[in-house]
Amino acid sequence: MSTNLKFGVSTWLWTSPFTTDTVALFPKIKAMGFDAVEIPVEYPEKIDGKKVKEALDRHGLKAIVCGAFGPSRDLTHDDAAVHKNCFDYIYQCFDLCNTWDATFLAGPMYSAVGKARMVPPDQRKIEWERAVKNLRTVCVRAQQQGLAIALEPLNRFESDLVNTADDVVRLVNDINHPSAKILLDGFHMAIEERNLEQAITKAGNNLIHVQVAENYRGTPGTGQTPWASFKAGLEKINYQGVVSIESFTPEVKELAGAVCIWKNLAESQDAFASDGILFLKKLLNA
Repeated sequence: MSTNLKFGVSTWLWTSPFTTDTVALFPKIKAMGFDAVEIPVEYPEKIDGKKVKEALDRHGLKAIVCGAFGPSRDLTHDDAAVHKNCFDYIYQCFDLCNTWDATFLAGPMYSAVGKARMVPPDQRKIEWERAVKNLRTVCVRAQQQGLAIALEPLNRFESDLVNTADDVVRLVNDINHPSAKILLDGFHMAIEERNLEQAITKAGNNLIHVQVAENYRGTPGTGQTPWASFKAGLEKINYQGVVSIESFTPEVKELAGAVCIWKNLAESQDAFASDGILFLKKLLNA
Protein backbone atom coordinates (compact mmCIF):
# COMPACT_ATOMS: atom_id res chain seq x y z
CA MET A 1 0.00 0.00 0.00
CA SER A 2 0.99 3.63 -0.52
CA THR A 3 2.83 5.44 2.23
CA ASN A 4 0.34 8.28 1.61
CA LEU A 5 -2.27 6.29 3.51
CA LYS A 6 -3.29 7.94 6.81
CA PHE A 7 -4.94 6.54 9.91
CA GLY A 8 -7.68 8.09 12.00
CA VAL A 9 -9.96 7.39 14.94
CA SER A 10 -13.38 8.71 15.90
CA THR A 11 -13.83 10.47 19.24
CA TRP A 12 -17.05 8.40 19.48
CA LEU A 13 -14.77 5.58 20.62
CA TRP A 14 -14.45 7.42 23.94
CA THR A 15 -17.26 9.93 24.31
CA SER A 16 -20.39 11.64 22.97
CA PRO A 17 -21.29 14.32 22.12
CA PHE A 18 -18.15 16.07 20.84
CA THR A 19 -17.76 19.48 22.49
CA THR A 20 -14.92 21.99 22.57
CA ASP A 21 -13.60 20.23 25.70
CA THR A 22 -13.27 16.92 23.79
CA VAL A 23 -9.97 18.26 22.38
CA ALA A 24 -8.51 16.87 25.63
CA LEU A 25 -8.41 13.53 23.73
CA PHE A 26 -6.16 14.91 20.97
CA PRO A 27 -2.75 14.44 22.69
CA LYS A 28 -3.56 10.78 23.41
CA ILE A 29 -4.81 10.19 19.86
CA LYS A 30 -1.62 11.70 18.42
CA ALA A 31 0.59 9.71 20.81
CA MET A 32 -1.04 6.46 19.65
CA GLY A 33 0.18 7.21 16.12
CA PHE A 34 -2.98 8.52 14.47
CA ASP A 35 -2.74 11.15 11.74
CA ALA A 36 -6.39 12.19 11.82
CA VAL A 37 -9.29 12.51 14.23
CA GLU A 38 -12.89 11.97 13.22
CA ILE A 39 -15.08 14.66 14.77
CA PRO A 40 -18.77 13.68 14.90
CA VAL A 41 -20.79 16.91 14.96
CA GLU A 42 -23.94 16.09 16.92
CA TYR A 43 -24.55 19.60 18.25
CA PRO A 44 -22.71 22.35 16.33
CA GLU A 45 -23.64 24.86 19.02
CA LYS A 46 -21.49 22.98 21.55
CA ILE A 47 -18.35 23.39 19.44
CA ASP A 48 -16.05 26.43 19.26
CA GLY A 49 -14.57 25.86 15.81
CA LYS A 50 -11.57 28.17 16.28
CA LYS A 51 -10.52 26.57 19.59
CA VAL A 52 -10.78 23.11 18.05
CA LYS A 53 -8.69 24.27 15.07
CA GLU A 54 -6.00 25.54 17.45
CA ALA A 55 -5.94 22.13 19.15
CA LEU A 56 -5.77 20.28 15.81
CA ASP A 57 -2.82 22.42 14.75
CA ARG A 58 -1.10 22.10 18.12
CA HIS A 59 -1.19 18.30 17.98
CA GLY A 60 -0.65 17.90 14.25
CA LEU A 61 -3.96 16.16 13.56
CA LYS A 62 -6.09 16.28 10.42
CA ALA A 63 -9.85 16.66 10.96
CA ILE A 64 -12.45 14.37 9.38
CA VAL A 65 -15.93 15.80 9.94
CA CYS A 66 -18.85 13.40 10.31
CA GLY A 67 -22.53 14.29 10.47
CA ALA A 68 -25.11 12.78 12.83
CA PHE A 69 -28.52 12.23 11.26
CA GLY A 70 -31.45 11.52 13.55
CA PRO A 71 -35.21 11.87 12.92
CA SER A 72 -35.08 15.68 12.86
CA ARG A 73 -32.40 15.61 10.12
CA ASP A 74 -34.04 13.50 7.42
CA LEU A 75 -33.90 14.56 3.77
CA THR A 76 -36.49 11.90 2.85
CA HIS A 77 -39.11 13.09 5.36
CA ASP A 78 -42.66 13.94 4.23
CA ASP A 79 -42.35 17.38 5.89
CA ALA A 80 -40.23 19.95 4.02
CA ALA A 81 -39.57 21.71 7.36
CA VAL A 82 -37.53 18.67 8.40
CA HIS A 83 -35.52 19.00 5.16
CA LYS A 84 -34.81 22.65 6.00
CA ASN A 85 -33.63 21.71 9.47
CA CYS A 86 -31.29 19.15 7.90
CA PHE A 87 -29.98 21.63 5.32
CA ASP A 88 -29.28 24.17 8.08
CA TYR A 89 -27.40 21.55 10.09
CA ILE A 90 -25.36 20.35 7.10
CA TYR A 91 -24.38 23.93 6.25
CA GLN A 92 -23.21 24.47 9.85
CA CYS A 93 -21.08 21.35 9.42
CA PHE A 94 -19.70 22.76 6.14
CA ASP A 95 -18.61 25.90 7.98
CA LEU A 96 -16.77 23.73 10.52
CA CYS A 97 -15.15 21.79 7.64
CA ASN A 98 -13.82 25.08 6.26
CA THR A 99 -12.62 26.21 9.70
CA TRP A 100 -10.74 22.94 10.20
CA ASP A 101 -9.37 22.62 6.63
CA ALA A 102 -11.41 19.44 6.13
CA THR A 103 -12.29 18.78 2.50
CA PHE A 104 -15.57 16.88 2.96
CA LEU A 105 -18.48 16.11 5.28
CA ALA A 106 -19.09 12.39 5.80
CA GLY A 107 -22.11 10.37 6.87
CA PRO A 108 -25.44 8.79 5.91
CA MET A 109 -27.02 12.17 5.15
CA TYR A 110 -29.58 10.80 2.68
CA SER A 111 -32.01 9.76 5.46
CA ALA A 112 -32.35 9.33 9.22
CA VAL A 113 -30.30 6.62 10.93
CA GLY A 114 -32.61 3.93 12.26
CA LYS A 115 -35.25 4.50 9.55
CA ALA A 116 -35.64 0.85 8.60
CA ARG A 117 -39.15 -0.05 7.49
CA MET A 118 -40.93 -2.30 5.06
CA VAL A 119 -42.53 0.20 2.68
CA PRO A 120 -44.14 -0.27 -0.76
CA PRO A 121 -41.98 0.26 -3.87
CA ASP A 122 -43.78 3.49 -4.80
CA GLN A 123 -43.03 4.99 -1.38
CA ARG A 124 -39.40 3.87 -1.65
CA LYS A 125 -39.20 5.56 -5.06
CA ILE A 126 -40.58 8.82 -3.65
CA GLU A 127 -38.05 8.79 -0.80
CA TRP A 128 -35.17 7.92 -3.12
CA GLU A 129 -36.06 10.82 -5.41
CA ARG A 130 -36.29 13.17 -2.42
CA ALA A 131 -32.83 12.09 -1.29
CA VAL A 132 -31.42 12.65 -4.79
CA LYS A 133 -33.02 16.10 -5.18
CA ASN A 134 -32.07 17.31 -1.70
CA LEU A 135 -28.53 15.96 -1.87
CA ARG A 136 -28.02 17.68 -5.20
CA THR A 137 -28.90 20.94 -3.42
CA VAL A 138 -26.39 20.04 -0.70
CA CYS A 139 -23.74 19.33 -3.34
CA VAL A 140 -24.22 22.72 -4.99
CA ARG A 141 -23.58 24.40 -1.62
CA ALA A 142 -20.65 22.07 -0.93
CA GLN A 143 -19.02 22.98 -4.23
CA GLN A 144 -19.44 26.71 -3.46
CA GLN A 145 -17.48 26.12 -0.24
CA GLY A 146 -14.81 23.97 -1.90
CA LEU A 147 -16.11 20.79 -0.30
CA ALA A 148 -17.47 17.33 -1.11
CA ILE A 149 -19.87 15.00 0.70
CA ALA A 150 -18.98 11.38 1.47
CA LEU A 151 -22.18 9.31 1.51
CA GLU A 152 -22.14 6.23 3.75
CA PRO A 153 -24.21 3.07 3.25
CA LEU A 154 -25.58 1.61 6.48
CA ASN A 155 -26.58 -1.98 7.22
CA ARG A 156 -30.22 -3.05 6.81
CA PHE A 157 -30.95 -2.68 10.53
CA GLU A 158 -30.05 1.03 10.43
CA SER A 159 -31.39 2.11 7.02
CA ASP A 160 -33.81 0.85 4.40
CA LEU A 161 -32.53 3.15 1.65
CA VAL A 162 -28.77 2.72 1.07
CA ASN A 163 -27.13 -0.49 2.32
CA THR A 164 -24.42 -1.50 -0.16
CA ALA A 165 -21.73 -0.14 -2.43
CA ASP A 166 -24.10 -0.79 -5.35
CA ASP A 167 -26.74 1.35 -3.64
CA VAL A 168 -24.43 4.26 -2.90
CA VAL A 169 -22.90 4.22 -6.40
CA ARG A 170 -26.42 4.39 -7.82
CA LEU A 171 -27.19 7.31 -5.49
CA VAL A 172 -24.05 9.20 -6.52
CA ASN A 173 -24.83 8.57 -10.19
CA ASP A 174 -28.40 9.81 -9.75
CA ILE A 175 -27.24 12.95 -7.90
CA ASN A 176 -24.89 13.52 -10.82
CA HIS A 177 -22.77 16.23 -9.19
CA PRO A 178 -18.97 16.31 -8.79
CA SER A 179 -19.23 16.93 -5.03
CA ALA A 180 -21.10 13.65 -4.42
CA LYS A 181 -18.58 11.06 -3.17
CA ILE A 182 -18.52 7.87 -1.07
CA LEU A 183 -17.55 6.62 2.39
CA LEU A 184 -17.45 2.86 3.04
CA ASP A 185 -17.52 1.45 6.58
CA GLY A 186 -16.10 -2.04 7.10
CA PHE A 187 -18.60 -2.86 9.85
CA HIS A 188 -21.60 -2.27 7.60
CA MET A 189 -19.81 -3.96 4.70
CA ALA A 190 -19.22 -7.09 6.78
CA ILE A 191 -23.00 -7.42 7.10
CA GLU A 192 -24.14 -6.35 3.64
CA GLU A 193 -21.43 -7.11 1.06
CA ARG A 194 -20.73 -10.46 -0.56
CA ASN A 195 -17.15 -9.42 -1.34
CA LEU A 196 -15.27 -6.49 0.21
CA GLU A 197 -12.76 -6.17 -2.63
CA GLN A 198 -15.54 -5.92 -5.21
CA ALA A 199 -17.46 -3.40 -3.09
CA ILE A 200 -14.42 -1.16 -2.76
CA THR A 201 -13.55 -1.37 -6.44
CA LYS A 202 -17.18 -0.60 -7.29
CA ALA A 203 -16.88 2.66 -5.35
CA GLY A 204 -13.59 3.30 -7.16
CA ASN A 205 -12.32 6.86 -7.44
CA ASN A 206 -15.40 8.18 -5.66
CA LEU A 207 -14.24 6.55 -2.42
CA ILE A 208 -12.78 9.40 -0.34
CA HIS A 209 -13.04 7.98 3.20
CA VAL A 210 -12.95 4.56 4.84
CA GLN A 211 -14.07 3.57 8.34
CA VAL A 212 -13.29 0.26 10.01
CA ALA A 213 -14.25 -1.90 12.96
CA GLU A 214 -14.65 -5.64 13.22
CA ASN A 215 -17.79 -7.50 12.14
CA TYR A 216 -18.95 -7.28 15.78
CA ARG A 217 -17.86 -3.60 15.90
CA GLY A 218 -14.81 -4.45 17.97
CA THR A 219 -11.06 -3.95 17.50
CA PRO A 220 -9.85 -4.44 13.91
CA GLY A 221 -8.07 -7.79 13.58
CA THR A 222 -9.99 -9.62 16.31
CA GLY A 223 -13.05 -10.87 14.43
CA GLN A 224 -14.24 -12.39 11.17
CA THR A 225 -13.74 -9.54 8.71
CA PRO A 226 -11.97 -10.75 5.52
CA TRP A 227 -9.14 -8.25 5.80
CA ALA A 228 -7.19 -9.62 2.83
CA SER A 229 -10.16 -8.80 0.60
CA PHE A 230 -10.41 -5.34 2.18
CA LYS A 231 -6.71 -4.68 1.52
CA ALA A 232 -6.94 -5.96 -2.06
CA GLY A 233 -9.78 -3.56 -2.80
CA LEU A 234 -7.88 -0.53 -1.47
CA GLU A 235 -4.80 -1.56 -3.46
CA LYS A 236 -6.81 -1.97 -6.67
CA ILE A 237 -8.14 1.58 -6.53
CA ASN A 238 -4.88 3.00 -5.12
CA TYR A 239 -6.76 4.50 -2.19
CA GLN A 240 -4.95 7.56 -0.82
CA GLY A 241 -7.25 8.74 1.97
CA VAL A 242 -7.70 8.03 5.68
CA VAL A 243 -8.60 4.64 7.16
CA SER A 244 -10.37 5.49 10.38
CA ILE A 245 -11.44 3.36 13.34
CA GLU A 246 -15.06 4.04 14.28
CA SER A 247 -16.86 2.38 17.15
CA PHE A 248 -18.52 3.45 20.38
CA THR A 249 -18.31 3.21 24.16
CA PRO A 250 -21.02 1.49 26.20
CA GLU A 251 -20.45 4.19 28.84
CA VAL A 252 -22.45 6.78 26.85
CA LYS A 253 -25.85 5.20 27.25
CA GLU A 254 -27.87 7.14 24.66
CA LEU A 255 -25.41 6.51 21.83
CA ALA A 256 -24.69 2.93 22.95
CA GLY A 257 -28.41 2.21 22.90
CA ALA A 258 -28.77 3.66 19.42
CA VAL A 259 -26.03 1.38 18.03
CA CYS A 260 -26.90 -1.64 20.23
CA ILE A 261 -23.61 -1.88 22.10
CA TRP A 262 -24.57 -3.46 25.41
CA LYS A 263 -21.12 -4.42 26.70
CA ASN A 264 -17.44 -3.55 26.39
CA LEU A 265 -15.96 -4.69 23.08
CA ALA A 266 -12.33 -4.37 24.19
CA GLU A 267 -10.27 -4.45 27.38
CA SER A 268 -10.47 -0.65 27.31
CA GLN A 269 -11.28 2.03 24.77
CA ASP A 270 -7.61 3.03 24.71
CA ALA A 271 -6.61 -0.58 23.97
CA PHE A 272 -9.26 -0.68 21.22
CA ALA A 273 -7.59 2.29 19.50
CA SER A 274 -3.95 1.37 20.07
CA ASP A 275 -4.34 -2.32 19.16
CA GLY A 276 -6.48 -1.36 16.17
CA ILE A 277 -3.95 1.01 14.64
CA LEU A 278 -1.12 -1.51 15.12
CA PHE A 279 -3.14 -4.12 13.23
CA LEU A 280 -4.08 -1.72 10.42
CA LYS A 281 -0.53 -0.46 9.93
CA LYS A 282 0.77 -4.02 9.71
CA LEU A 283 -2.05 -5.07 7.38
CA LEU A 284 -1.60 -2.12 5.03
CA ASN A 285 2.22 -2.01 5.20
CA ALA A 286 2.11 1.57 6.47
